Amino acid sequence: MINVAILGAGIGEQHLNALERLGRTFQVAAVVDQNTDRIEQIRKNSDFRALSSIQDALDDPTIDVIDICLPPHLHVSTTLAALAAGKHVVCEKPLATSMQDVDRITAATRGAGRQVFPVFQYRWGSSLAQLRHLQRADLTGAVQTAALETHWSRGADYYAVPWRGTWAGERGGAVLGHAIHNHDLLTHIAGDIAWVSAMVATRVNPIETEDCAAICFGMTSGALCTSSISLGAATDETRLRFVFEKLTATSGTEPYAPGQSPWTFVARDSVDQVAVDNALAVAAVEPTGFEGFFTEVGKALRFEANSAVTLQDGAASIGLVTAVYHAARTGQRVALPIRPDHPLYEGWLP
Repeated sequence: MINVAILGAGIGEQHLNALERLGRTFQVAAVVDQNTDRIEQIRKNSDFRALSSIQDALDDPTIDVIDICLPPHLHVSTTLAALAAGKHVVCEKPLATSMQDVDRITAATRGAGRQVFPVFQYRWGSSLAQLRHLQRADLTGAVQTAALETHWSRGADYYAVPWRGTWAGERGGAVLGHAIHNHDLLTHIAGDIAWVSAMVATRVNPIETEDCAAICFGMTSGALCTSSISLGAATDETRLRFVFEKLTATSGTEPYAPGQSPWTFVARDSVDQVAVDNALAVAAVEPTGFEGFFTEVGKALRFEANSAVTLQDGAASIGLVTAVYHAARTGQRVALPIRPDHPLYEGWLP
C-alpha cells in the first residue's frame, strides 16, 4: 500500500474520495488541517489520523506521499520540505509561481530521488480516452485550430475566502486558478506551444487579479488556438473544440471534468464517419478526474507503464502562465519556453 497524507481538507476532500476508491493501491494515513473540525466534516467512515501540523506528517516514516491541497502561496515551500523529508509529492495547481521555483523543485527531486506529480485531473475521462484512441488510430490528423472556453461564475461568496483574488494569496487570477486545466488539455492534445499573445482584465469582481482574458497560442506544429476566459458567466461551463485535419471534436459543457460528458466526433469527409464510429465503439473506458489521475500516479510509484502527469508537464504549465502575464503586460508576442534570462523568470507577481 502507498500511504498518503493529505494537506488541506478543502479540495482535499475530493482527493480523499478518489484515493479511497483506489483502496487496493492507496491508503490515506492522515489528513492535515489547522482546523481539525474541517477534517471531521470529511471523515465519513475513514480511519485516517487527523493532524493539525504539517511537520507531524513529514516526520512520519510510514507516509510515502504528501498530497498538497493548500493555498497556492504554500505550494513551493511545502513541496521542498516534503522532498527534503524523503516523500513523493502530489501538488494541486499551481505547482509554483515562477520558473525559478520550478527549477528549485526539479533540483530537489534529483537530490531526494523522489517524484513530484502536479495535479491535472482534467486529462481523464472516457471522452478524452476516445479522442486519444482516434489520434493513435490516425483518424484525426493534425490539429489545425482549437478554441477553449472557460466561462464560469465567481462572485462575492467565492472571494469571501481572504486569500482569493489577491496576488499574495492566490498568486494570480482566472488565468492561473481557473483556465490552467484547460490550457494543460490543449498541450496534452495539440502538443507544445511556441508563442503566446494575451490580454487580461478585471471586469467582474472588485479584486486585485484578473477575472477575464483572451489568449492566442501558436503551437509548434503551426496550429493556431484560442482561449476565452471569464468569471462573469451566468453558470459554470467549459467547452473545448479541436478542429483536426480529418475531424472536429467538440466537448460538452461540464466545467470540472470535460472528459466525463459525451463529446461529438464528426468526420470532415462523411465517408470516414463509419471508421470513426467503429473506433469509438472499442475505445477504452477509463476513470474520470482525480480517480484517473491517482490511478496513473500509483502506476508510476510502482514503476509500471503509466501516463501520469510529470514534473515537466507542471513546468510547462508554469512557463505558459508566465508567458501569458508577460504578453498581457507588454503587448508583445512571447516565445516559449521561458529561460533564466526572461524578465519574469523569478516570478510574475506585480
